[in-house]
Amino acid sequence: MVTADCPRVIPVPLIHPELPSWPAMVPQHPTRHVGSRAATRPLGSQLPGWIGVGYLAALSTTITALADPDYRPFSRRLAWLASDADGNPSGSAYLTLHNKPSQADLAELELAVHPAERRQGIGSRLLAEVADAARANEARVLLADARVGSPGDHFLAQRGFTVGLTLVFTRLPLAEVDSAVLAAVVEAEHPGYRLVSWRGVVPDEFGQTFTDARSAMDDAPVGEIDYGPDVWDLDRTKAAALRIEQRGEHLMTIAAVDDANGRIVGFTELVVPADGKGDAQHFGTAVLKDHRGHGLARWLKAESIRQAHDRFPDLGGLLTDMVDTNTAMRHVNTSIGYHPTHETRRYKLTL
Repeated sequence: MVTADCPRVIPVPLIHPELPSWPAMVPQHPTRHVGSRAATRPLGSQLPGWIGVGYLAALSTTITALADPDYRPFSRRLAWLASDADGNPSGSAYLTLHNKPSQADLAELELAVHPAERRQGIGSRLLAEVADAARANEARVLLADARVGSPGDHFLAQRGFTVGLTLVFTRLPLAEVDSAVLAAVVEAEHPGYRLVSWRGVVPDEFGQTFTDARSAMDDAPVGEIDYGPDVWDLDRTKAAALRIEQRGEHLMTIAAVDDANGRIVGFTELVVPADGKGDAQHFGTAVLKDHRGHGLARWLKAESIRQAHDRFPDLGGLLTDMVDTNTAMRHVNTSIGYHPTHETRRYKLTL
């Protein structure tokens, strides 16, 4: 992601970053002064559409490669910090590289420049470092998110990136939920199906069938981006839940079970902040193709809302997002009371 606000650095999760302070990382390589003899190519020479704005200011910028201590089982990150002549941070960049073979050609950019330091070539210099590193690690496509209309949106569009998809972000204010309407959705009959729920790691009795149900996400709209097959096994399912638990957050899962065979055919996941306040985030809602058209997605979402409100009375709202062409899920969310808040473009650059 390229963000409009800084000094902040973006965590790796793909779509929903709230940006903390500058990273507590250590230099991995000697510092490199932009414009020094150590730089073997002109600034931004590898980037389409690069313009040399603020060249003199960029000459005094130091780019430091950082070691990222954050362990991730299915990806790894490289990081860079830009600082001025006095050592003050002026920008940062992350590059996420995937370990899964199906996504090894994709890399994700997260870049931020302090508002006072923009339009001086710092963002372009960081982008050049990231692009070189992505190529060196055999990535072929660089992805980055930017809120529509933000400085990052304009930055990416001017540097050869094209829009791969657009995400619509929505929020449900829990104080505005009509409890009677919600109860009617939850209590409506869905012959042949029942709901189950759990917190944290999936219980053993549902582990494999829940993992199998994740294939319901395979035909979700992805715009012009080829993510390749996203293969889940039980170990990955458990590892994802454990990671949320280790952060101190609460994972709530609601699943629809087919009474005919006891298998999970749909689910929705909600992650609640550790203190139970602020806004919770939906991580995924999906129903297997053969079981669509029965209102299961709306049923699942409604029960998730009910449980979140009952267990965490101090929550302010629930957040979710979807590709703008996912009309079915957009209709489900609108019918329950989610309101659009903003849109984000996912840009791509072929390296």
